[in-house]
Amino acid sequence: MANPLDRMRKLNSRLRCVANGDSNVNAVRAQQNGAVRLKPAAQKLKVPDIVSLTTDDSVKQLKREIDAIARGPKQKDLPNDVEVSVFVLLNRESAKSPDLVTRRNGRVGTATVSIADLQKLDSDPVVQSIELAETLRAPDPQIGANTPSQPSADRYVLYNSGTVGVAGKNRTIDDIGKNVLIGIIDVGGIDFAHEDFMDDAGNSRIIRIWDQGGDAFDPPQLAVSEGKASKAQSRGSEITAEHIAFALKEAKAARVSPYDLAPQSQQIRGSHATHVASIAAGRSGLCKRAKIAAVLLSLPDADNDRRKSFYDTTCLVDGLAYLFALAEADKDIEAISINISLGTNGGAHDGSELLSRWIDASMTEPGRSICVAAGNSGQDALEFEGDTGIWSGRVHSSGRIPAAALRRDLEWLVVGNGVEDVSENELEIWYSAQDEFDVELFTPNGIRIGPVSPGQRVENLLLADRTVVSIYNVLSDPKNGDNRISIYLSPYMGEPIVGITAGGWKVRLTGKVVRNGAYDAWIERDDPSRGRVRTQWRLPSFFGPDTFVDHSTLSSLACGPRVIGVANLDEARELLNASSSQGPTRDGRMKPEIAAPGTGIVAACGFDSQNKWIEMTGTSMASPYVSGVAGLMLSLNPQLTAAQIGGVIQRTSQPLPGSGYEWRNGSGFGVIDPGACLREVVRMVQPVDDLTDSLQKRMKGKS
Repeated sequence: MANPLDRMRKLNSRLRCVANGDSNVNAVRAQQNGAVRLKPAAQKLKVPDIVSLTTDDSVKQLKREIDAIARGPKQKDLPNDVEVSVFVLLNRESAKSPDLVTRRNGRVGTATVSIADLQKLDSDPVVQSIELAETLRAPDPQIGANTPSQPSADRYVLYNSGTVGVAGKNRTIDDIGKNVLIGIIDVGGIDFAHEDFMDDAGNSRIIRIWDQGGDAFDPPQLAVSEGKASKAQSRGSEITAEHIAFALKEAKAARVSPYDLAPQSQQIRGSHATHVASIAAGRSGLCKRAKIAAVLLSLPDADNDRRKSFYDTTCLVDGLAYLFALAEADKDIEAISINISLGTNGGAHDGSELLSRWIDASMTEPGRSICVAAGNSGQDALEFEGDTGIWSGRVHSSGRIPAAALRRDLEWLVVGNGVEDVSENELEIWYSAQDEFDVELFTPNGIRIGPVSPGQRVENLLLADRTVVSIYNVLSDPKNGDNRISIYLSPYMGEPIVGITAGGWKVRLTGKVVRNGAYDAWIERDDPSRGRVRTQWRLPSFFGPDTFVDHSTLSSLACGPRVIGVANLDEARELLNASSSQGPTRDGRMKPEIAAPGTGIVAACGFDSQNKWIEMTGTSMASPYVSGVAGLMLSLNPQLTAAQIGGVIQRTSQPLPGSGYEWRNGSGFGVIDPGACLREVVRMVQPVDDLTDSLQKRMKGKS
């Protein structure tokens, strides 16, 4: 019997790779793929051990086991005990949502379905394409070595008290921020009891937490488009202002921690979410009078827990919809500024990704702003011996094939532990709709796979070393009409798990029809090693030094037209931090827009009763700085649109020393100037000077 996937035409290549695996394979995959989750029945499946390769004897034993492995038969039925999180693109905006779609914005919907249910979605005539959501990676800021002192509560006093003057008119800002909600979508838990979030009366300004991985309280229930209840939101735990107030009041009397009375699924010391919220809206932060709401994505440390949860880009969609609805329901809130210091590196990097399209549709309304960290993939050279920063930095390549029959080679380095890598590695190559390229893949030991021509694919090819290879050469991607080559290197996920052979893999592109010839390639990043036994096998692959091209390393989420991408400024040295990702987008748009302080930033340290402050470095710290400034701007004028906020930030930016006002790959239009942003907003809301009468008189005098 044929594989049922052979009859399905609307699944993107990433989703086909997952759907091609049986339940046992996906039990392994779910540990590192945030868009794959096991149903309870499948959570009992045993995950094979990874063979330790520390001695010659163990290598010999592995070779014997590899020789005994045979490829299994193709699937006859798609599994029903594995769920996937997907984006669905409908063929027209007026189309009725399929029953399986749980959230909808314009033509873009999201759904959580079993792999077996993909057949139903694929056969629906209103569905144009179905894409597996992208895994969100754990943020990776650099942590300061020392315990810092408490930052001054007055460090941003100029933007929070007194007056803003422009054109001889003053605007009082002593209550600025009170009409704004700062939304944080992040991980690690949020320390609602930290002193940085308390108002003058001792109440927490954190009014709501949606803990997507929690179970302490009921999940949130909010209406979605077309009047349907949201299956996507009937999960997790919602901690309300009342829960927080009760926990703060009763904790002392009960001699327990307030977190015992209002627990979160993650309460990590020095949590990322707490630090980010502190920068944007803490008492020591920018928008210090705003209310704060947080959406905490589930990103468990334990592999087995990750098999049970989603931590993908549809979780961002749910979080954004939740925060927008929260702001609209609060009569005291007139505007919302949201920060996202998470991201991915897959996709076309041109704003056509379905998540970006969902966000753009949401940002047409005034009173909304979203800031996104540019990413920490900017490093192109070693800064010290043993530096591994380039592993996350060398993720982009580009070039041009001048004519048909000419070729270009890309070197793709898989590190692993020096022998093999058990993470899945993905490379996407995007090129013009005018062209057609053949693609070939060469293994480290010289085996040639291909050529694979446009419209052809290789699925789950099992090599002698048990690396599993899939190659898709797709014409006219439905999102942007351009052509895409996707290459996947997967470990053998059987018994035992056999990782991808380490070394230099070569990708060869050959021009078949060339009218333009340009191409861009990106490697999706893995979580770097944290020193744990299992994760030290999961290391990023990267381009070789002659292949890597040092620009366009921006997170794909930061490429969206109506989000503000933020780079990391080393304020003390007055230069861009080496790790900060760079633009432009693939279609040449000028992103990131702005740089903000993100190096050595002291802010709240979550869930630590002794050390209340911590220093971190990364674009994760720069982005909430701009979110806080956007909150102040919206407080002065809640009718500002996202486009206007971006325009004001660009217009008032200050160049780095030695630079002019032109946009630059790394720093955008320059360094944000919060005071100038506020003055510009005040200027925008002043009555317009009408010059018609004076011009009319002048023209009459000359006639």
